[in-house]
Amino acid sequence: MFDVLVYLYENYWRPDACPDHEQLTRKLSAVGFESDEIQEALHWLDGLALRTDELSAEAGAPAAPLAQSASAVRIYLPEEQELLGEESIGFISFLESAGVLTAPLREMVIDRAAAVGAGPLPLDDLKIIVLMVFWSLGAEPDALILDELFVAPEDRLIH
Repeated sequence: MFDVLVYLYENYWRPDACPDHEQLTRKLSAVGFESDEIQEALHWLDGLALRTDELSAEAGAPAAPLAQSASAVRIYLPEEQELLGEESIGFISFLESAGVLTAPLREMVIDRAAAVGAGPLPLDDLKIIVLMVFWSLGAEPDALILDELFVAPEDRLIH
């Protein structure tokens, strides 16, 4: 599934640039993806689109009385810890502390990670999920964060 998501990210600049599911399925099959992998990715993307729509609706709504403060700390349930794993939780915390992930985006990432269903989620898969969340919003993280998402630590050049 993650290979399909990366392909979509690389070939379609926004979700609305993707063709409908039927045509996209044919294109992905022609490229060589398996039918099960395509259907799993499309189902996952449908969930992402739903969460993106919810986030957009919330952004237009008046501020909630129980909105999260900037100093709030996210406590992960044992099930979430098992699903995400320490490395992925640490990466999410890093993105939050860097100001890249807001609380609603963090929850969207966790929701989409839960939709994968298998844990602990490898860090590389979580990075793809983060990338797809930004993609679904038509936003691109800054260059340093893109570097963090794409380049393996051992391949980075230290200046």
